[in-house]
Amino acid sequence: MAVPLLEVRNLRREFPAGDQTVVVLKGVDLAIEAGEMAAIVGASGSGKSTLMNILGCLDRPSSGTYRVAGRETGALDPDALAALRREHFGFIFQRYHLLSDLSALDNVEVPAVYAGRGDRRARAQALLGRLGLSARMDHRPGQLSGGQQQRVSIARALMNGGAVILADEPTGALDRHSGEEVMRILQELNAEGHTVIIVTHDMGVAQHAQRIIEISDGEIVSDQPAAGSAVAVRTRIGAVAIEAVGAGWLAGFPRRFAAAFRMALIAMNAHRLRTFLTMLGIVIGIAAVISVVALGAGSRERVLAEINAIGTNTIEIYPGRDFGDERAAMIQTLTASDAEILSQQPYVDSVSPVVSKSASLRYGNASVSGTINGVSERFFQARGLRLAEGKLFDAAGVRALAQDVVIDANTRARLFKPGIDPIGKVIFLGDVPARVIGVTAKRTNVFEGGQNLEVWMPYSSALRRLVGQSHLQSIVVRLADSVSDAAAESGIVHVLTQRHGSKDFFTFNASSFKRAIDNTSATLNLLISAIAVISLMVGGIGVMNIMLVSVTERTREIGVRVAIGARRSDILQQFLIEAVLICLIGGFLGIGGALAVGAVMDVLGSDFKMIFSGSSMVLASASATLIGLTFGFLPARNAARLDPVEALARE
Repeated sequence: MAVPLLEVRNLRREFPAGDQTVVVLKGVDLAIEAGEMAAIVGASGSGKSTLMNILGCLDRPSSGTYRVAGRETGALDPDALAALRREHFGFIFQRYHLLSDLSALDNVEVPAVYAGRGDRRARAQALLGRLGLSARMDHRPGQLSGGQQQRVSIARALMNGGAVILADEPTGALDRHSGEEVMRILQELNAEGHTVIIVTHDMGVAQHAQRIIEISDGEIVSDQPAAGSAVAVRTRIGAVAIEAVGAGWLAGFPRRFAAAFRMALIAMNAHRLRTFLTMLGIVIGIAAVISVVALGAGSRERVLAEINAIGTNTIEIYPGRDFGDERAAMIQTLTASDAEILSQQPYVDSVSPVVSKSASLRYGNASVSGTINGVSERFFQARGLRLAEGKLFDAAGVRALAQDVVIDANTRARLFKPGIDPIGKVIFLGDVPARVIGVTAKRTNVFEGGQNLEVWMPYSSALRRLVGQSHLQSIVVRLADSVSDAAAESGIVHVLTQRHGSKDFFTFNASSFKRAIDNTSATLNLLISAIAVISLMVGGIGVMNIMLVSVTERTREIGVRVAIGARRSDILQQFLIEAVLICLIGGFLGIGGALAVGAVMDVLGSDFKMIFSGSSMVLASASATLIGLTFGFLPARNAARLDPVEALARE
């Protein structure tokens, strides 16, 4: 005896209702042969729709057995049941359940997407053409009549073969003419070998079937051939291959992923305002993070540039134990010979003695107070001073005690009227005359007191003619490139301690200032990172909240996708893709916003430059993706776990 295609034995379905249990199906026994066209008839609440859901593997019985081609379905996992629905069952719903954001052609293709078929476009076009919808393929459901929508639903049911077609009130929402047309199509499909099961309360519709099964209060009360029907032998379209169920998950994955990606874009485009508001938190967070990092980098580079301008690889030597030492003025051991000895050390690039004095600077009737610095010819290089006019004094001038001076731009502006060339003019340093041979460029460095009036002359002249002493106030040592400043500082201390017999001096390493800036920058970056994490977390929570709302709004869509064969992983994948896309697009918009801020600052002519880091942009994009995955997972999982029967019933 041949095994029935579909067979239920002692089937019960119970639902909890508060403290009670409602029994919808009571020990139902039913067998459907391949190629039959059967109608299950009953009043509302009789259990016919519940029976159809179980036959279509959308629901599970509370007890009893359900076999498809002789194989028990109770032991199959959700993905295996999805494979049965996808490969062998086709659903036709009373309310059509088409996806409103997709065209008729795209709706028909959906089952083939989940099956990983590569020929789906041509097959979908052929099915719609067969059903008289060639001219309406690109129309959305809202642009089609009820009869046309039901024909699209039939084409979708046939997309993967549809060996078993389950039609739930297929004419319930149609006018008489459209209803007759749908029943004619179902009869034609049955004549071709499809097993057709119609669930209806209309006995007139049931008369189109060969067999009428009447159900009442959860029990089959009648099962007989329809009046005047002739039972014909049908050709099986194909055996239901339970053996293949659940296999080949990776088969067609690239196509399914591409289709899920496209569907995600369509869903986002259908709710553009909501999508934009959802990603706004990510946009602001990413833009703020990149902008603040760029501002921090710009600030750091500007500070370091100014530090470099005064020489970060320099070590200054002062008498005494530290700054503010009251005994420092009494120590006279720091001399020009110390500078000479230090200049011979291998780790030293150049050395300059320094002696300073405040005095009046006079030219003609102009008189101002300024600082006179006695230095060597290498001082300007050590301090990064640039020449604007004239020349610098050289070593010969130092040896000859020349009364030549270099003045800064501030001194020039105060002593000389506009249009007067200071080069070659004689000014008075107190009572000492000196000839101006050069002018340095204006300094904007905040670390050097840009408003001070400075004059430089050979230290030998300053010691003899201005201060009347032989000892120095300090020595500036410029270190050779690629030399460790700590090792060089240790060597300087060792040399001078040996010469002086004791450590009666102290050193100031400009690199320590740079390290302090680096440490401060690191602390600020840590603070910025913390703010960024909080900002992105808030944005991520916003994404999760909206995605949860989206799952609730699209419950019926999820139910339709599950009914036509979507795996749980397919639903999970689609909603994850949407979440990641929202965050990733938000991340790119945030990067663009940050770059726009930098461009605006450049256009406005700001001296401050934002320095953008490619690594920070890559990290921002990666963070946006991670946020999408993390905060999109819960909504996506909730969507994947929805009960298909409840989802389809949701309005």
